[in-house]
Amino acid sequence: MSRINVGGQAVIEGVMMRGPELLSTAVRTPSGEIVYRKQKITPAKNRILKTPFLRGSAMLMDALIIGIKELTFSANQSEEAVEEQLTDRQAVFTAIFSIGLGILMFIALPSLISNFIFSNNRVYSNLLEAGFRLIFFIAYIWLISFSKDIKRVYQYHGAEHKSIYAYENNEVLSVENCQKYTTLHPRCGTSFLLIVMFVSIITFSLMDFILPVPNNIVEKILTKVLLRIFFMPLIAGISYEIQRYSSKHLDNPFVKIFVGPGLQLQKITTKEPDDSQVEVAIVALKVALGETVTNAREIEYS
Repeated sequence: MSRINVGGQAVIEGVMMRGPELLSTAVRTPSGEIVYRKQKITPAKNRILKTPFLRGSAMLMDALIIGIKELTFSANQSEEAVEEQLTDRQAVFTAIFSIGLGILMFIALPSLISNFIFSNNRVYSNLLEAGFRLIFFIAYIWLISFSKDIKRVYQYHGAEHKSIYAYENNEVLSVENCQKYTTLHPRCGTSFLLIVMFVSIITFSLMDFILPVPNNIVEKILTKVLLRIFFMPLIAGISYEIQRYSSKHLDNPFVKIFVGPGLQLQKITTKEPDDSQVEVAIVALKVALGETVTNAREIEYS
């Protein structure tokens, strides 16, 4: 029996899961207790959310907003000291700073550096920009993996994937059943980001050959940075459709080859979880599916 798709996200000391009607986040508190909160998901009525190539960017924005809220909840539940808990304003500021840093590292810097080195050769400039973008992205997720806190997030990321695999294979959601699965999943956000990287490389290269050669520094910034930021929603939409298609056709040998790099990259962003972390992921998944849990305490959504 096939099952509906569920999606998730690792948060601080926990996992967020999204089912067909409910979204839930389960967190392990410093005392060892598992707490969770849930909210009903309003069915998408906006035509954009159902339109191919437009729905990807809309869903990405929705996921970003929800992710900020659930990360704030998980961060506060994982902290014993009240004074160390995040306010909504601090969470929003952190998210804006992170997005700005991402734009600088993965869009602006690769474009400006490559254009500075090969200002008179578009082919070499675009090849170098693509190389820098991939190197910066892989280096970033690899370097932060050495942080103790990020390593635990990566472990919860692995727990999220294991529990989803067990559910997709019609297994009883137990720690033992989940632990036998891999931490690598084709619908992972890491794979999506890698697809975004490749689609952006192709899109930006074509764009540079269509647009006239910039004559001054202002035009270079406009064409090399601002236009790239402007086209990111379209790139996200295309990438979403590619991942959506590939995740449904994994029996195709060519699709298997295509998703391979994304799965390999997940070896950085997912780590083997312990049983207690898998237990948290199972709670989040069961609640998102509308099932009853007895080993966790609900916190009302406010």
